Amino acid sequence: MKKLLYIISVLLATTAFLPSCTNLESEMYDVINPNIFPVNEADANALVTAAAYAPFRSNWYSGLYSAGSGGIHVTAELTTDIGYCQWNDSYYPDLLEVNFTPSSQCPTSPYKDYIGYIGKMTLTLDRISGIDMKEETKKRLEAEILCGRGWLAYLLYDFYGPIQIPTLEQLSNPLGEEIIPRVSREEMVAFIENDLNAAIAVLPASYKSSDSNYGRFTKGLAYTVLMKLYMQEKNWTKAVECGRELMKPEYGYELVKNYKDIFTLENEGNAETIWAAICSSSVNKQLWVAHVLSSQYPTKNESIQKWGGYRVLWDFYETFDKNDKRLEVLVGEFVGTDGKLYNKENPGTVLQTGAMPIKYGEDPAATGEESQIDWIIYRYADVITLLSEAIVRNGNAVTQEAVDLLNMVRSRAGISTYNFSDIKGVDDFLDKVLLERGHELWFEGARRTDLVRYGRYIEYARRYKGSVTAQDYMNLMPLPQSVINESRGTVIQNPGY
Repeated sequence: MKKLLYIISVLLATTAFLPSCTNLESEMYDVINPNIFPVNEADANALVTAAAYAPFRSNWYSGLYSAGSGGIHVTAELTTDIGYCQWNDSYYPDLLEVNFTPSSQCPTSPYKDYIGYIGKMTLTLDRISGIDMKEETKKRLEAEILCGRGWLAYLLYDFYGPIQIPTLEQLSNPLGEEIIPRVSREEMVAFIENDLNAAIAVLPASYKSSDSNYGRFTKGLAYTVLMKLYMQEKNWTKAVECGRELMKPEYGYELVKNYKDIFTLENEGNAETIWAAICSSSVNKQLWVAHVLSSQYPTKNESIQKWGGYRVLWDFYETFDKNDKRLEVLVGEFVGTDGKLYNKENPGTVLQTGAMPIKYGEDPAATGEESQIDWIIYRYADVITLLSEAIVRNGNAVTQEAVDLLNMVRSRAGISTYNFSDIKGVDDFLDKVLLERGHELWFEGARRTDLVRYGRYIEYARRYKGSVTAQDYMNLMPLPQSVINESRGTVIQNPGY
């Protein structure tokens, strides 16, 4: 029986949350029965959690923000001048060498694994619309779905360009013969904008870490994603508007005093965090430190697993000022538990390709690879450095405000700040912003998007990674070949592939 090509696992999330039933009369739980589910606010919350929040987990090797090989932070960063992985693993070469093909596992997996959630969220909007609950609660849940759908659409658009977006009518007929084509670029941008703006109109500015709703989507998150969309589209005016909005006191965002404190268990929910994937000791554990640390690196908790994988390449590491406080958690030299000094000159097997991007603190309760420290997705330093860039691009002139914004993160890092007279012009300032964002946001998923926006992604792959396979069309990753084959010409592959 032929099913709609677009819908991959579109109903999986719903059946897991069906309420228990003591009625001995047989019920069919393999389909959505509106007489038994969803019928109340608890059901609506379950549906929204499964559809709108599930993609954005950092849960072992599951979720868009997994610290493992499937996470988009890792997938994106390993293709840039910053990231590398030391494992001799067949999974990584296509990323490290920037050798993308429609059959490559890493470059295609985000599309394959998460495109179906766009349809899930659309169906969930429809399913909760008829549930009897407080109107305020319903509007918030609908806004959360729209925020999640707009955000996921942006992430996939960033990697692949315009995607397949089904209508509710098409989704309601999963046994039909229709195959969903990709939308146009204009339709894609409008879809993301409309969802995020609709969410912004309803959601609260932010939640404090003490609030029981902390971890839910907020207006601050929606504005951040919208700003990133406008930066990608080079709509500098609207990007500036978003950045200025996020600086308003009602959001409560500010830089944490010490860089290394941002990513610790003690400082979860800090004022710099715009949104984080919530982790805990029981569910949604992230694996970053295990993927980074080598066995020779000393830790207070000796039970932490250490695999020695991810590294920041030496060429990029050496662009840091030696007094930069961010190097406290980007380790290029240390004395190991074996008493040996490890650095670029004496790398052993530990620092062969670069420095250790530790970034996250230790989880004192960890007994292996897992960590309960929340995985930070977006933070205020990202916004103010983007705003600095957008202001200058928008006016084609360097302003004192833009310099001051960039200096905020430099001052926190303990390095010299720029005087206006230090800037030699627009291009010089934009180069400084790009470098500073790299120093600030390594392995936070920003580098690939920044390099594409600057027109340097492929250039840097060739220059710093020695790629002989990187081609200009690889600014976009390929759609899975299986999607192209099954569509029989309806879904068009990205140019070059």
